[in-house]
Amino acid sequence: MSPVDVVRHPDAEALAEAVAARIITTLVERIATADHANICLTGGGIGIAVLAAVAANPGCHSVDWGRVDVWWGDERYLPEGHVDRNETAARAALLNRVPVDERRVHPIAGPWASGSDVESAAAAYAAELAAAARPQDHAGVPSMDILLLGIGPDAHVASLFPEQPALHDERSVAAVRGAPKPPPVRVTLTLPTLNAARETWILASGAGKAGAVRMALSDSAGPFQVPAAGVRGRERTLFLIDEGAASKLPAGMGRPGA
Repeated sequence: MSPVDVVRHPDAEALAEAVAARIITTLVERIATADHANICLTGGGIGIAVLAAVAANPGCHSVDWGRVDVWWGDERYLPEGHVDRNETAARAALLNRVPVDERRVHPIAGPWASGSDVESAAAAYAAELAAAARPQDHAGVPSMDILLLGIGPDAHVASLFPEQPALHDERSVAAVRGAPKPPPVRVTLTLPTLNAARETWILASGAGKAGAVRMALSDSAGPFQVPAAGVRGRERTLFLIDEGAASKLPAGMGRPGA
């Protein structure tokens, strides 16, 4: 796993704009070298703000969006188009505003799928990931060029909550029932899948996330109590945070964003 690089920005707006610019640059570079790119999206306030900032950035048009595969780290098991689905928010913020190839957009199925329940939705997403994996990828899934993750106040990432069974799941995708944050039924990528990513970027904004950020960066943190501590990119791990989220870190930890 890669070492962690902490990058601090003055506020949520500056954070979103900086991460958006970083996404655009990374996608352009990856497509130039590999002819395509994989990005795994997150929801939440800062995650969706970042996607909106990508759409608003003039450099957005330099990305060949038809060569980008779009995945999700987790999804609420809710009806298609539901306002609380991560897919719904991502489409409104970015995907409906750029020329993506819909065949390369990979949402996690919800209750509308024929004969579906949350376990079969998880199994179907696992099969879709496996079908897209290449021989050089890790863990039998596509190695995400950018894995975006939010972090909850309890240090959960995706829908991997502290001390929940999904943290022990060795499959690529797991069904979640009884999540402590509503809605209780979800689908999530598991730690082996998340840790197959080339680059992992953990986003945090606001003082309400400061405790979680501090725990996730502690040398003594374990992934089953602090899930964010167990997610690292193979080549790069970034904690991209604003000063509110950094307020409980040791003095001098991290560097200012450009």
